[in-house]
This record gives sequence, structure tokens and C-alpha cells, in this order.
Amino acid sequence: MPMYKARPFGRVGREVLAAQLPACMYRLPNLHCRPASPPTQEEADPSLQALESRQEEILKRLYELKSAVDGLSKMIQTPDADFDVTNIIQTDECSPLTTNGADLDLMLGKDYGALKDIVINANPSVPPLSLLVLHSLLCERYKILSAVHTHSSVKSVPENLLKCFGEQTKKQPRHEYQLGFTLIWKDVPKPQMKFSIQTMCPIEGEGNIARFLFSLCGQKHNAVTSTLIDSWIDTAIFQLKEGSSKEKGAVLRSMNAALGKTSWLVGNELTVADIVAWCALQQTGSANAAPANVQKWMKSCENLAPFSSVMKLLK
Repeated sequence: MPMYKARPFGRVGREVLAAQLPACMYRLPNLHCRPASPPTQEEADPSLQALESRQEEILKRLYELKSAVDGLSKMIQTPDADFDVTNIIQTDECSPLTTNGADLDLMLGKDYGALKDIVINANPSVPPLSLLVLHSLLCERYKILSAVHTHSSVKSVPENLLKCFGEQTKKQPRHEYQLGFTLIWKDVPKPQMKFSIQTMCPIEGEGNIARFLFSLCGQKHNAVTSTLIDSWIDTAIFQLKEGSSKEKGAVLRSMNAALGKTSWLVGNELTVADIVAWCALQQTGSANAAPANVQKWMKSCENLAPFSSVMKLLK
């Protein structure tokens, strides 16, 4: 038996013809000979179309953002360095507290619900008196749903702090209020505030929270006046309230000099600087030792209705 078989050779006359053998392993059609046809719309990749649509949307949003920034840049004005600061303060156009209110959607952001919520955590051992004054001030402007709660980290809270907002009875549905103001007595090192519970980091410090809450009253100031207000707030918190006796004495002298020129610490209208400074004097017990101008200013503060709630706590 042979090991393998081979095709026999054919013979035509004297010529020997070999069998047809393949020249390659397998055959494929020649692609180079076919003309290239552009892909039709139906053959386009859906993921590529989605990517192009996303790019167009991003470019559109960037263009809108650029237009908004360009518009804001035209509104910025740098005051002349030769201007007299006192003249700027006297001509400052401040919106009074009893006129146009701030747009809560602009300040707190738009939300799906009709009620904007502000939540503040504070330690009952050091109650933030300025926030209670500001709460009363905001109640004169908005329909506020107020609430006071106690966190599990606090064992006991005095009765007057639990009723610091007065007797709160919910007489209307929640959606009929404009602003929710919730105070939680909690063991925290300093007051904390959130108005967007899920998305924002807390605003910490009594002075910072007071700045924000007072901005909801709609009062507007120029850059110089805003800087002076911020300076008095920091002075009241870090020197008058937390500083040494020497620092407190220096602050009282500065306040006495400033109040000898104007009715309030900054200009001729009540600002958040007056609220924070008055509350700091009450918390440190320095009110009785204050100079004459400061004593007169304190009585002017106490004659205003928003300070009455704090006066009840101090009795």
C-alpha cells in the first residue's frame, strides 16, 4: 500500500501535463478594485452622533457663560482713589429695610418647593444672640415658618431657648410660607448654617451667618461701606467677644469715637454691624462699662422691635 497518492500526470502526445495545483491557501475578493463609497446616514454610529450633540451643547453653554461674564465685567467700576471716603458713605444709596425685599430665588437658589429652608445648628451654652435678632428682622419682611429643635448631643436646653422664637403655631400649610427658619440646639464648636442641605458645605461662625441673613433684608451698600461693616463685625467677634480685656477696652473706645459722628456704627442706618456688636456687648457683660456714646447707641438698638426677643432672654 503506498504512503500517499498523487494525481497522475496526463500525456498529450509527447508532452506531459501536470494537474492544476492551487497557488494559495484560500482566495479572497480583491478589495482594492472596488470603488470607495461614502457611508450613508443610516450607517453612522449612534455613539458618534451623541458625542457630536454633546459637544454642541457644551459649546453653546460656554458661549452663554462668556456672554454673562462679559456683561458683568461692564458693570464693575473701580472708585477713584482720590475720592473722600466720608463723601462716599454719605452718598451711599442704601435700600431701607422697609422697601424692596431681596429675591429669595436669587439669594437661595431655585428649588422645586415653594418654601426655602434655612437650618442653623448652635450650641445652647453660647447662644448666637445676633441670629435671634435677625430672625425677628426677617419676620417683618417674609412669611417665615420657624421651628426650634434639640439634637441628641445636647442633654438639656433651658426653656427660654426652646421658646426663643416665641410660641410657634403652624396655622397655614407649609407651601404658603416664603422661608423656613429652623434652629437646632446642638453640641457644635461654632454656629453652622445650611440653606441647601444636600449640596452645600455649612457656613460657619456667627458673624458669617449674620452677614448672610442680613443680606436677605435687601439692603445694598457700595464697596467701601461693605468693607467697614465687615471690619466692625470681625472686631466685635474676635476682639470684643473673644479678645482680652485690653482689646475690649480699645474696641469700646473706637466705638465711642465712631458713634460720636454718626447714629450707627456705619452711616446713619442700622446695619448688621450694629446687631453683631450689640449682641457681643451683651454676651461679654461689657454693656455697663461702655462709654457714653456707646450707651446711647445701645438704647437706640433696644428701642427697636427685633431686639425685644433677645432682651427677654437676657432678663
